[in-house]
Amino acid sequence: MTLGCRSTRRLDKNQALVTKLEVNGVNDQFAEQAKGYVALEVRPNSKFNLFIYNTLNKKGKKKLGEAPHILDSALVEASRVQIEKFLNIKGYLNAKVTDSIYIKNKKASVIYNAKMGTEFKFRNLSFDIPDTTVKALYLANRKKFTKIDSGKRYDTDSLAYEREQIYLMMRKNGYYDYIRQYMRPTVDTNFNKGVADVKIEILNPPNANKHFTYTLKDTYIRIQPSSGIITKGMQRDTAVLDSQYHFFDYSRFFKPKKLKSYIFLKKGELYNIENSELTTQRFFDMNAFKSISVDYRKVGDSTARTLAGLIDIVPLKKKTNRLEGEYTFNSSITGVNLGLTYQNRNIFGGAELFEVKLRGGLQFDKKLSGNLSDRLLSRDYQVGVSLSFPRLITPFNFPELGRNGIPRTRIGTSYQVYKLRDNYLRKSLGANLTYDWVETKNKLHSFTPVNVQYSLADINPALVQNLIDQGNAFFLFTLRSQLISSSYYNYTLNLSKLTSYNNFTFFSGNIEVGGNSAALIGNLSNNKNSDGQKTLFGVPYYQFAKLETDVRFYKSLGGEKQLILRLNPGLGYSYGNVKSLPFEKQFFAGGSTGIRAWQARTLGPGNYNRASLASDSVRANLRNLDQLGDIKFEGNIEYRFKLLDNFFGAKVKGATFIDFGNVWQLRGNGLQGGQIKFNKLFDQTAIGTGFGLRFDVSFFVFRLDAGFKFKDPQFSGSDQYVYKYWFNRSAKKAFKDNYAITNGPDRYSLSQIQFGIGLPF
Repeated sequence: MTLGCRSTRRLDKNQALVTKLEVNGVNDQFAEQAKGYVALEVRPNSKFNLFIYNTLNKKGKKKLGEAPHILDSALVEASRVQIEKFLNIKGYLNAKVTDSIYIKNKKASVIYNAKMGTEFKFRNLSFDIPDTTVKALYLANRKKFTKIDSGKRYDTDSLAYEREQIYLMMRKNGYYDYIRQYMRPTVDTNFNKGVADVKIEILNPPNANKHFTYTLKDTYIRIQPSSGIITKGMQRDTAVLDSQYHFFDYSRFFKPKKLKSYIFLKKGELYNIENSELTTQRFFDMNAFKSISVDYRKVGDSTARTLAGLIDIVPLKKKTNRLEGEYTFNSSITGVNLGLTYQNRNIFGGAELFEVKLRGGLQFDKKLSGNLSDRLLSRDYQVGVSLSFPRLITPFNFPELGRNGIPRTRIGTSYQVYKLRDNYLRKSLGANLTYDWVETKNKLHSFTPVNVQYSLADINPALVQNLIDQGNAFFLFTLRSQLISSSYYNYTLNLSKLTSYNNFTFFSGNIEVGGNSAALIGNLSNNKNSDGQKTLFGVPYYQFAKLETDVRFYKSLGGEKQLILRLNPGLGYSYGNVKSLPFEKQFFAGGSTGIRAWQARTLGPGNYNRASLASDSVRANLRNLDQLGDIKFEGNIEYRFKLLDNFFGAKVKGATFIDFGNVWQLRGNGLQGGQIKFNKLFDQTAIGTGFGLRFDVSFFVFRLDAGFKFKDPQFSGSDQYVYKYWFNRSAKKAFKDNYAITNGPDRYSLSQIQFGIGLPF
C-alpha cells in the first residue's frame, strides 16, 4: 500500500488529501514567494513527514511528523486573496487570481492561475518636507538606500523600506523624538497607465515648526546581581569615570575602568541609535552578561534637549561547570571521551574568562584477546588552563578596536599524556599567546606570536627495530622527543554568515612558521644528538612552514535548502634541522568534518596500503600513527534541506553529500605509494558519499552522518571502486575476509557512522 493510499484510507467520505499544488502565471521572480502565501494546509504534505505521522503516532500520544493536509475550500479562497494582494503589493495593481479544485479518489489538486496585468512603475517623485534641515539631510542620503526611483517597478515594500531608512537616518543624527509615522507617502495611480506618482512627506512634530536634535549628558550604568533581583538594602560599589560614566555595581564583581571602553555613549555628542545598538552588542560579545538594555531619559529643561544614558546589565553566573562526552566506533575500534570544563567569567573584574579543561579518552580494540584492560589500545589524558582578556594586552599602544568586535588576548598552557599500549608513551607541555581582533563584522584576524610545545617520548625498542628493519625510520623522527616553537596567523572571512541561507563565500587561511628562533639559539650551543641533529633542552627542534586554507561556496536554493561546495587544501614543508614535519603538524584525512566514509587518520597517504607493513603486530603498533601527510586536499559537496519541524522538540534537517581527497607525503619515507604523484593524482584520490541527519534543538545541533566508501585509493585499478560490494553480499564477505588476512588486525568497513556536535562546515 502506497503512502497516499494509507493516508486517504483514513479519511471521511467527504474529505480529500491535498496532493498537488500549482501556482501558474506568476513571473519567475515572484513565483516562489507567491507560493509561500498559500496556507500550509493547502500545500501537499512532505512524504517523509506524512510517513512519520502515519507510522509513529498512536492515539493519545504526542503527535510526531505532520498531520495530513485535508482540503479546506475556505483556506483555498483565503490563499487566493493573499496571492492577489501580494501581486498588487509588487506593482501589479490589476492582477487577478482564480482557483480551481480537482478531486479524484479522495486526492485533491489545487490550481491557482494568475493574470499579472500591467506592471506599474514609479514615474514622478516629489517631496514635501517643511523642515529644511531635515530635507537637506534626507536628499543628501537617500541615494544610499532608496529603492524608489523613476522607471523602477512600483512596490509597496519599497515605500515601507524608505520609511524605515528615514527613521534610522533621523535616529542616527540626533533626532531622538522622531517616529516612523512622520513619513507619509502618497501614491497616485489614477492614470491607470502603468505609472505611479509618489509624494513623500516628512511632517513636523505636533505644535512645532521643525524637528529637534538631542545631545548626550552623563551615562548611568547599573550592574545587577546575576539573579536579576535587587533587594532592599543591598550593598553596591559605585564609581564615576571621565566625569560622565556613573557605575552602580550590585554584583560587586566588576571594575568599571575595564568596561568603559565598550560604552559608546559620549558626553556632548549627538544622540545616535547606532551607538546604543553597538554598546548592547559589545557587552553581549564579552560573554559575561545575559541581559543588556540601553535607554535614555530627557534631563534639564525642555529647551536644553539633552539626554542621560541608562544602561542596565544582568551578568551571567560567575562560575560554571560543564561535562561533555562522546562515543566513537569503527569496525573493531571503539572509544569513549569525557571532558570537564570549569569557567570563571570575571576573575579580575574585567569580564576575563579563566578556563580549566580536563579531558580523558580511551580506545579499545575488540579483536584483541583478554579482558577489557587487555583490549585497551590507547589512552589520552589532557589538562589545559587558559585566560582570555577582552582587550589587546601588548607593549604597544593600539587604537580602540572595539567598534567592530571585541579584541581578545588569550594565554594558555596545556599538558598531555598519550600512551599507545606498551609501544609508545608521549608527554607534552605546551604554552601559547594569541591575539584576536575584528577588522569588520565579517573579517576576523588571529595572530599567535608564541606557540611552544616540549615533548618527551618513550618508544618501545622492539618497535624502533621493526621500523629500522623495514626502512621506516622516518616515523622515529615524528614520534620521538622534540621541541616545536612556532608563530601563526589566521584570517577568516564571513564567519558570521554560516548560520544564514544567503549566497556567500567563506574563507579561512592559516600560515605557520616554526623553529627559526630555536635554530638561532641551537646554533650558539651546537649540541647534537646521535643522529647529528642539533638539540635544545636535550631534544631536537623542528623548522617548518605550513599553509592551510578552507574555501566554501554557499548557494541558497530557496527556503531552508542549501548547496555547499568546500575545498580544503594544505601544505607543510620541513627544512633545516629535521627533514620531517612534527607529528602534530602533519595532516590527516577522514573524520566527521572531512571525508566521512573514513574514520579520522585511517585514509592515505596516497595509495598506501597497510598490508605493506611486515606483520600484524607492526600494524597494530603503528595504528593512527602512519597515515599522515605533508600535503592535504579534501573537498565536499553537500545539499541540505528540511525534513521535520518538530521531532521530540527538535527541528530535523537532512543532508546528502559527496566527499573526496586524501593526504600525501612530499618526500619518500618508506611508505609504499605514500608520496604524491601528480600524474596519478586521481588514482590517489578517495571518494565517499552518504547522507545525514541534523537535529537542531535551538542551542546546539546534534549531527549523525552515514558515509559510504565509493573509491578507495589503497587498492589498484578497478579494485579501487569498492561501491561494487555495496549490494553483493557474497562478494563483500569474500573481500572483507581476504582483507582481514592481508591487513590484520585491521578490518575493512564499507561504511562509517559519524557523530558530531554542530555542522561539519
